[in-house]
Amino acid sequence: MPSRETLDQFTDILRDLLADNDIVLHADTRRETIPKWDSMNYLNFIMALEMRYGVKFPLSQVESFETVGEIADAVEKRLRK
Repeated sequence: MPSRETLDQFTDILRDLLADNDIVLHADTRRETIPKWDSMNYLNFIMALEMRYGVKFPLSQVESFETVGEIADAVEKRLRK
């Protein structure tokens, strides 16, 4: 389970990308539940996370993420290494 701090940081990043301050991300949030979070904005979000946290995800992993929690867990795991 990702930390609330990580989810809050993800929320800030996505709010900036989509210009929507009403977004609040939770571990179980899926892209299809957020208006304007299409495939292009998803890739922009992943790239923003990679830059912010200094991590890199293989394309196969990026394609496998289903929830924000899975992405956050992957970031936190990489940061612990």
